[in-house]
Amino acid sequence: MWFVYLLLCSDKSFYTGVSNNPQKRFLDHKNGKGGRYTRSHKPVKLIFQEQHSGKKQALKRERQIKGWSRAKKIKILELKI
Repeated sequence: MWFVYLLLCSDKSFYTGVSNNPQKRFLDHKNGKGGRYTRSHKPVKLIFQEQHSGKKQALKRERQIKGWSRAKKIKILELKI
């Protein structure tokens, strides 16, 4: 199983990623072992995850979500921030 996940960062920005273990990946981001973005925008909370049957599908969905505005992400994904 693969997941698309969103993190809420300390500056209220979002980070969108893909992983087969989003909880572990969140901890990696918190410990400075994640993407470059989360090293300068410290992640606070895992706020969304969506399961997919394969990595290809998860990457496709990640690209789609990354193309959305902040407002659209909050509305479509029903984020509670």
